[in-house]
Amino acid sequence: MIDLDKIRAIDIHTHAEEPCGCHADDGYDDLQSTMAKYFGAPWSHPPTITETAAHYRAQNIAAVIFPVDAERETGYRRYKNEEVAELAAENSDVLIPFASIDPHKGKMGVREARRLVEHYRIKGFKFHPTFQGFYPNERFAYPLYEAIQEAGAIALFHTGQTGVGSGMRGGNGMRLKYSNPMYLDDVAVDFPDMKIIMAHPSFPWQEEALAVAQHKPNVYIDLSGWSPKYFPPILVRYANSILRKKVLFGSDWPMISPERWLADFEKIDIKDELRPDILKNNAARLLGMI
Repeated sequence: MIDLDKIRAIDIHTHAEEPCGCHADDGYDDLQSTMAKYFGAPWSHPPTITETAAHYRAQNIAAVIFPVDAERETGYRRYKNEEVAELAAENSDVLIPFASIDPHKGKMGVREARRLVEHYRIKGFKFHPTFQGFYPNERFAYPLYEAIQEAGAIALFHTGQTGVGSGMRGGNGMRLKYSNPMYLDDVAVDFPDMKIIMAHPSFPWQEEALAVAQHKPNVYIDLSGWSPKYFPPILVRYANSILRKKVLFGSDWPMISPERWLADFEKIDIKDELRPDILKNNAARLLGMI
């Protein structure tokens, strides 16, 4: 159980990685090594969940952790949601499990989502429209959103340009258009009781993301995937004012470490009185921890 009084922050955005060698037949290791170069990540192979937990425990930070199910679009085998949940449960002092289900899986995905919430205490679901190849407001995804809303779980969507596939031939077949945050405006209207997190500064659609988060009370923004020193000025301005209760610390581990992100966050112009909310309290409220 996470002790909110003892941790200094909640990282709302970290990725679960499989043990070394599990992707030798499907190209995923090549994708990961290219991403590591893009982000300047200091590892030769991404850390396991157990290693991630140890790192966050040493940093005195809790973390939401999830896989990404993009089997249909990429051919990369997914990390089983059950295994992620089980490993998170073994490290429940620092890890909070989210799952990932490709919405193309239809009724099978809906059944899985309900089972994961009921039996594995999954708190939310990660979607990556560019990686999974769908617009978030496509109607075939709606039965899965209905299950998430009914369970009181959170839906976290990648938005904006992505480092995944960046620099690879044809961008590794990934189309950026799917991750325009404006498509989430429809989702927020049609599922007003589902908490939605728009992940990352949404380049090149930052103003669209801010507009949706300001207009829809169930929409939040996480600040992962970028060093804070590169945040657009308008994002900092909104974080300091009307969205001060709706922006969330996220690193995008293992591509960006939480200590690197936090060190850069110290240097940007965020009001001192708002830092505890951005780093911990906003996420704790959203996750139902307070």
